[in-house]
Amino acid sequence: MDDQLRLDLHRMMVLIRTFEEAILREYHADKKPAFDIGAGAIPGEMHLSAGQEPAAAGICAHLTAGDAVTATHRPHHFAIAHGVDLRAMTAEIFGRVGGLGRGRGGHMHLFDPATHFSCSGIIAEGYPPALGQALAFRRRGTDRIAVAVTGEGAANQGAFHESLNLAALWRLPVVFVVEDNDWGISVPRSASTCVTSNADRAAGYGMPGERVEDNSVEAVYEAAGRAVERARAGHGPSLIEVHTLRLWGHFEGDAQAYRSDLEGVPGRDPIPTYEAALRERGLLDDTGIEQVRKAASERVEDAIAFARASAEPDPATARDHVFAR
Repeated sequence: MDDQLRLDLHRMMVLIRTFEEAILREYHADKKPAFDIGAGAIPGEMHLSAGQEPAAAGICAHLTAGDAVTATHRPHHFAIAHGVDLRAMTAEIFGRVGGLGRGRGGHMHLFDPATHFSCSGIIAEGYPPALGQALAFRRRGTDRIAVAVTGEGAANQGAFHESLNLAALWRLPVVFVVEDNDWGISVPRSASTCVTSNADRAAGYGMPGERVEDNSVEAVYEAAGRAVERARAGHGPSLIEVHTLRLWGHFEGDAQAYRSDLEGVPGRDPIPTYEAALRERGLLDDTGIEQVRKAASERVEDAIAFARASAEPDPATARDHVFAR
């Protein structure tokens, strides 16, 4: 890794965090005095990815817009890292016509054909479509790949195992990613999963498996490089599990009474940890960090302003732009 790449990874993580902080602010702004999940400019559930930035930044640094990414119900970090238009994504989160889906999908259903990005609120749903994308890429004779992301709780779903089996059998160019943030909603992984690392499950399907500890963006980047190179070369799929961190609740409004680790969570924040490492290398100082944060804030606030200025869908168009029988 060169120093410019390290700065790029840091810049991406800061942009993601700045976006999530802004969505957190906008989401809660008009849900007071009592929290009402259906109220405000962004109604409905909201799952934010603060703390999980290293997984998205480290993996997507290897991808092009021609590669495909299927993400989870907690998708913003991968969408941003994969280059989804920030304005259109934000407008979709606000449910406005300027959004990726003209306001029909909301934050758990972001679809961007320009970057081959999609996500879903259904657990492990993104794994099977990634296989279809990878198969199409190979049949077209390209070196494009698909990246399929899910959480550690979804690794116990049938779709997870079926997808790994078929991808290995057909040697498809897929990189499977598991984000292990220790909690499947309110259930600790120790109470739901019989193995300490889902990466160990890769061997059962004849593919390499690697677990990345410490929520390290550089370690994620290195592991992803090996998996992406293997996929592009036609050698088949790989599985990467990233031990990451959910800084905030499963969803906004989650009281997190089940979490025994909350007190120590802020000290594990990956962004100040990485900034400290970059300071030691002489790559960042207070001025540099402030410049990165300012640039990120300007981009994010521009996207928020665009979303708020975009019109709400006309109820008369409710049946437009949807599948119908």
